[in-house]
Amino acid sequence: MSALHSPPLVAVPLDASTRRSRWTQLAVGTIAMMAISSPQYVWALFVGPLQTKFAASLAAIQITIALFSIFQCGFGPMHGFLASRFSPQAFAAAGGVLVGLSWILSAEVTDIMLFYVTYGVLSGVGTGMIYVAVIELMTQWFPDRRGLAIGIVSGSYGFGAIVTTFPIATSLQAIGYEQTLTIFGLILGGVCVAAALGMRRPPQNYLSDVREELQHRAAAARSYRTSEMVRQPMFWLLFAMMSMMATGGLMAISQIGAFAKDFGITPAVTVFGLAALPLALTVDRAMNGLTRPLFGWISDHIGRENTMAVAFTLEGCAILLLLHYGSDPLMFVILTGVVFLGWGEIYSLFPALLGDLFGPRHAANNFGILLMATAVGAVFGGPLAAMLYEATQSWTYVFGTVIALDFLTAILAIAVLKPMCRRWRAVP
Repeated sequence: MSALHSPPLVAVPLDASTRRSRWTQLAVGTIAMMAISSPQYVWALFVGPLQTKFAASLAAIQITIALFSIFQCGFGPMHGFLASRFSPQAFAAAGGVLVGLSWILSAEVTDIMLFYVTYGVLSGVGTGMIYVAVIELMTQWFPDRRGLAIGIVSGSYGFGAIVTTFPIATSLQAIGYEQTLTIFGLILGGVCVAAALGMRRPPQNYLSDVREELQHRAAAARSYRTSEMVRQPMFWLLFAMMSMMATGGLMAISQIGAFAKDFGITPAVTVFGLAALPLALTVDRAMNGLTRPLFGWISDHIGRENTMAVAFTLEGCAILLLLHYGSDPLMFVILTGVVFLGWGEIYSLFPALLGDLFGPRHAANNFGILLMATAVGAVFGGPLAAMLYEATQSWTYVFGTVIALDFLTAILAIAVLKPMCRRWRAVP
């Protein structure tokens, strides 16, 4: 039938069956996001065994997690382009296969360069594919509650490793990292593929009235294409700020096992009868998930820039206290949790402000470019931070650098970004 004589779209009502369908999609998306969080958020548990296996420096091992972030976040625009051209089942399932295969192959390699490829590249690409596929699916099923749906699935990526932290830590102690990678590679890959096979796009006429209203609002607002956005100084300020904040959080994610050891937090140290490091990682994951909707909600009430200043200062203060009191096991658990409470919100505040400033129509592609700042932060917070530690044999310089970046970014949010945003919004 030609487009000229096609009947108008009729909105599919949210009857009981339709409601179940979209909440089912939210559930499978949440499960997939929780499964892909482990390659990044339990990485710290593998650092020590890998140093022994490869007889490599801390900096050399941390190149792996930098590559992971580069291929997960730096390839975001490419993932978005491909996700729109394949079914969510096929695209997310392919990502799940890569995630599982990356761990299985990593268990077998004996050369660190190959390990960079198996864990860093394959796992980064796979997690990036699933992350983008799930976000795209949520935007389609929840045009009327998009913030809620995306907040839930992105938060589930932040806290998903809660489920695997203690089992992986126990497995490492019992059977070593090779068998642990193989077993959990099969589990995580299987969960990802199973969740992906349950993903479905909504019918073409699903909530068409809501979509048309949103499109009308978007058309009424000034929306900047990515090529236009990158020519604005405001964007590069946001990119620099996100890079600086990503550095601190990714330093904590990648180096926590190493600096825990220097603080005397060994596998034998417990808090409330639980091993201190896995407990800290579990609390960190909870805070990393909670902070995204929490500070997103706060920013709706006191403004994005004010919220940034509060959150970034909170992280800087927590790292400063960790430097002084981190040798106490209970304080180590509490303060690392506060670090992540002050860090994870960058993945809600920066995209929200980006949408405020540059419009909603091209928000997904625009944020894909901004997300590349995470890859920059991974390089500085991973191998370069490890090199600084190895050169000085002290975490004081590493922590001091991150604290300075946190406080500087908080100042920039109030003293530079806020006035720029005010002037930007005043232009008709």
